[in-house]
Amino acid sequence: MKKTDALEVARYYVNWIDDSVLCKSTNTTRSYEFAMRLYMEFLETTKGVRSTSFSSSNDFSQENIKEWLIWLNNIRRCTPESCNARFSSLKSFLKYLGGQNMKYRYLYLDSLNVNRLKEKKRKVEGMTENAVKALMEEPDIYTITGYRDVVFMAFIYGTAARIDEILSVKLSDLKLDTKDAYVTVYGKGNKLRTLYLPPKLVINMRKYIKKFHGVKPDMNNYLFFSRVKGSKAKISQEAMNKRLKIYAKAAHKRCQDVPLNLHCHQFRHAKSTHLLNDGMNIAQLSKLLGHAQLTTTMDYLDITTDMQAKAMISLEDEKTRLLPQKWGKGKDKLSELFSKKK
Repeated sequence: MKKTDALEVARYYVNWIDDSVLCKSTNTTRSYEFAMRLYMEFLETTKGVRSTSFSSSNDFSQENIKEWLIWLNNIRRCTPESCNARFSSLKSFLKYLGGQNMKYRYLYLDSLNVNRLKEKKRKVEGMTENAVKALMEEPDIYTITGYRDVVFMAFIYGTAARIDEILSVKLSDLKLDTKDAYVTVYGKGNKLRTLYLPPKLVINMRKYIKKFHGVKPDMNNYLFFSRVKGSKAKISQEAMNKRLKIYAKAAHKRCQDVPLNLHCHQFRHAKSTHLLNDGMNIAQLSKLLGHAQLTTTMDYLDITTDMQAKAMISLEDEKTRLLPQKWGKGKDKLSELFSKKK
């Protein structure tokens, strides 16, 4: 194959990434790019493929994709879950490629015959209300970082939102001066969701905003921003998870319920469980969490058969009434060729 053939596929790849920026989340786009970089690295290092020898029919073959998954698992030490996520990204590109040019359509159809790696079903480790309380008592609120961290924990627990949803919140997304204060978050697929904010959390959010953003804040600033890059840049998930592990280690000494390997997502899971135990309707909870299917909520919280039966009854009830308002709201390397960086 000539290098121009590799260039053609690479052009489709750039267009695919550009399109994903418009309709997908930032994390999804990054995942797409990373998966393709890994695939091109595999072709270069394992198969010796260069742009001048690239052949779409050979290099996107079922056998190569199968070997790539094994390479990811054994050489890159990726978990089966991560391998399958990369595979899904590659299939998304092949589907796009076939949609743009019919001569590549067979590549996507062939990829459907490649089996995903077997995954071990893992449950999110739960957290009791005592554990949450112990964690929130750990930060030193008289320091800038400590004060931010305790407000962050209160916000993510109070809303039960996903970590990326929380870190993507801008001041303009908050409505604190209405009777029922709320925040608008952008979920998976850029779907909007309105979340009610408890009165006590609203008071703390007003204090936090005044302290970190001033009395006349720029509404385009991120609520929780990077202290290094400034208020126009989001703080990373890795940075927040690192902070949480520090508090978890200290809080665990006082409360054994605090998981040592704490991460942000456990606050969402904990709040969901606590709301369910407090009697919240499963359909309401599913809407609050932004799950498209009720079964997702059931699997997520490991709901028992008896609870599932009650959930189905509650679903029937939902058909006859509205949800309560507060919850309604020109290069040689393939890795260089398949890159947005110029």
